[in-house]
Amino acid sequence: MKLSCLPVSFFADIFGGRMPLQEWLRLAGTVGLDATDFSIRFLDSHTEGYLKGVRQQIEDAGLRLGMIACYSDFTRPEAVERERERNEMRRNLASAALLGAKFVRVTAGQGRPGLDRDTAIGWAAEGIGSLLDDAARLGLQLVFENHTKPGVWNYADFAQPLDIFFAILDRLRGTSLGVNFDTANTLVVEADPLEVLARAQDRVATVHASDTRRRGILEPVVLGTGLVPFPQIFQALRQAGFDGWICIEEASGRGMEGIRQAVDYVRRTWAASSPQTTR
Repeated sequence: MKLSCLPVSFFADIFGGRMPLQEWLRLAGTVGLDATDFSIRFLDSHTEGYLKGVRQQIEDAGLRLGMIACYSDFTRPEAVERERERNEMRRNLASAALLGAKFVRVTAGQGRPGLDRDTAIGWAAEGIGSLLDDAARLGLQLVFENHTKPGVWNYADFAQPLDIFFAILDRLRGTSLGVNFDTANTLVVEADPLEVLARAQDRVATVHASDTRRRGILEPVVLGTGLVPFPQIFQALRQAGFDGWICIEEASGRGMEGIRQAVDYVRRTWAASSPQTTR
């Protein structure tokens, strides 16, 4: 298992320029992570010189870039806007490759009022599918998340209902598209995380380890203190042969203390879930 972190608790400070990206990288290099994950909004530019400088900062911190989380929005009713989203995502893919990322998170789009379900499923599958060859040429894998709602959107993800998430995923079966399995988002839609994982298991390429205090709403807490059954999830992943990237999506608001606790919890819980210790 390789461990990364998406520092959601620091998003407001990073986006607002109060925490330089280099400061986050310095901190991330002190807590036993193998990598960091980025939001695409961390980037001030997409120029080659800027991106090479950021990559050097990542490497200087003793890290690599695991995933860039993007907010692709393919449910826009206007065809020209969906094409604009594809072009923006192609730019994001090129930036991810220059930064040395391995994965890029994609989303279906916003659940705008009045969308026709089947039409919007088609738009999302077409938009995501159109990027797969570009990603492969750049040495990247796209991962599709069982997602809720980022702060940059007005509406919840169109694919938040799991029937829609799996319908889009099924449209792209047989492709290189993987799944970024988010542990807490399953509880937001009041589903059983183990049942969702079992259904998606053959496509899971990465995991967002997140926790929530309540069902039906995302109320982030330090990993291991909420409702997500991490021991059982990790055991199921290991029994299926998963040994890939787990990203701590740290949104508890506890800053570096929350991140340190989460890193320790994930490493201990993962080790305890090994086949040798679960017989």
